[in-house]
Amino acid sequence: MIHHRDVALPHGITLACRASHGPQRPPRVLLLHGFPEAAFAWDEVMALLAPQLACIAPNLRGYAGSSAPAELSAYRAKPLVADVAALIEALGGPVDVLVAHDWGGALAWNLAAQRPELMKRLLIINSPHPATFLRELRHSPAQQAASAYMNFLCRPDAEALLAERDFARLWPFFGDAAWLTPAVREQYRAVWSAGLSGPLNYYRASPLRPALQAADALNALVLPDEAVTVRVPTTVLWGLGDHALLPGLLEGLERWVPRLHVQRVPAATHWMVHEQPAEVATAIEAAVVEAQRAG
Repeated sequence: MIHHRDVALPHGITLACRASHGPQRPPRVLLLHGFPEAAFAWDEVMALLAPQLACIAPNLRGYAGSSAPAELSAYRAKPLVADVAALIEALGGPVDVLVAHDWGGALAWNLAAQRPELMKRLLIINSPHPATFLRELRHSPAQQAASAYMNFLCRPDAEALLAERDFARLWPFFGDAAWLTPAVREQYRAVWSAGLSGPLNYYRASPLRPALQAADALNALVLPDEAVTVRVPTTVLWGLGDHALLPGLLEGLERWVPRLHVQRVPAATHWMVHEQPAEVATAIEAAVVEAQRAG
């Protein structure tokens, strides 16, 4: 059974979480969602894991029910990653497996590089490592085109445009999605109706988006290897039908993630968590087994 739980963090942020209970003293799994989702996107996965594992999935800062500071600086990488670190510590961390998709993955990659002691294993689902994303945004015309929507999301009127006509510009993000049932649509409407400024501020505060002019932050960004190298054992689950994040983002990833296993899923898209919850749950179970084996 999935239940709601608010977790107040020491630095004044509260995260609205969805949690499931496993047996007494179970391994712990933390799941981080992306845009334009929320914690409920993990419900089917958590239900599959619930007999064995305790899972918790927060609505990230800025999303429905969680703290949503108004200032743009509150959505830069440092405070967002600090939220996840504080949540793990509040749960009595480390967690056995940190699972993350899309924007949640951006936070997880950074946390794993900076605070590897907070997790035993990392499982990433269609979320680019910052070093390969920077490379592809600079040098791959295909990835630049695929990511062009990010600059639309940074427009000052993006909230109003996205909300028009029952969020008519947001539904196409999911493509032709059989999983988008009327009940799931209502969950998305509720999250989006709670406010889009926080979610959009992730894009506005990040330099990792296609450059429109020479002075854009992307062109000056430097990511030293030591700042982005992840030494935690890592599995990357990648739906090859992702039209926004192309497979080139996987090339050369082992330079920054030496303990890496990549599992390509030809039949999945960016929305694998919704499309194939059983496959995602199986990957999480395997990661937990490895975490236990390693002690």
